[in-house]
Amino acid sequence: MKIVFLDASTLGDDIDYSQFEQLGEVVRYPFTSSEEAPARVTDADVLVVNKVLVNRQTIADAKNLKLVCVTATGTNNLDKDYLAERGIEWRNVAGYSTESVAQHTFAMLFYLMENLRYYDDYVKSGSYINDRIFTHFARTFHELKGMTWGILGLGAIGRRVADIAGLFGARVIYYSASGAPAQEGYHQVDLDTLLSESDILSIHAPLNEYTEGLMDKDAFCKMKSDAILLNLGRGPIINEADLADALNAGEIRAAGLDVLSVEPMAMDSPLLNVKDKDRLFITPHIAWATIEARQRLMKIIAGQIEEFMEAR
Repeated sequence: MKIVFLDASTLGDDIDYSQFEQLGEVVRYPFTSSEEAPARVTDADVLVVNKVLVNRQTIADAKNLKLVCVTATGTNNLDKDYLAERGIEWRNVAGYSTESVAQHTFAMLFYLMENLRYYDDYVKSGSYINDRIFTHFARTFHELKGMTWGILGLGAIGRRVADIAGLFGARVIYYSASGAPAQEGYHQVDLDTLLSESDILSIHAPLNEYTEGLMDKDAFCKMKSDAILLNLGRGPIINEADLADALNAGEIRAAGLDVLSVEPMAMDSPLLNVKDKDRLFITPHIAWATIEARQRLMKIIAGQIEEFMEAR
């Protein structure tokens, strides 16, 4: 059994591969382009990929290929019709990053809500030395208790965020873009209510025909001027040009983004035009990537390969 990782660097360089080495020969490539893929997959029995395209062009010569494992939930990089034609099975992974993304959601919120960038800079600049009083009141902030937290996308991550927000004393509401029935124990509302009532609005939805471009100029106009928007779903759910305009116009208070429409960030991203940098906090798609989440992910993938081998 030969297991080939085509873009291992997307998982980090601190991953333990011993569990895969117990299953067979392991070959790892840091990154693989579509042009490089055919030569690297010719004798692979199993491919493990994250973003590499798997289609007729890339795996036509992979005569031994039996299984493709995607180290993510999304499988847009797979040509499933071609895989079915070849009798090649595929697996993806869900649920491995729930705790990690929920944790990062609150890290982003508190960074913005409590003006932590400003206060950190204030102290490190030396301004706090010999100040007249021990508390600096230039940027006030509020308690999360009593606020309304709106959630777009109430899957596993959305529910975890909802539960934690509730423990802080927030009122939680959510909107299902797909029109799914209300979930027991959670307060479902329509989109206009979500936008107009949320003090914090966090996105945990997948990208699909219901969510793409949903957060646009019209949506931002309906939000509170002191609202904080967090996107930990998919970048194209937000129209980034409209978001930049909304932040510059003060239509919403701030935005925290862990996902962007183009990743890595494009040189011409409209988000670079946001004038007040304190209004915008961007992290480079790291919410999913705690050590524990990545270890959990790899354990699931190894288990999938082992189960596949045992079933044959």
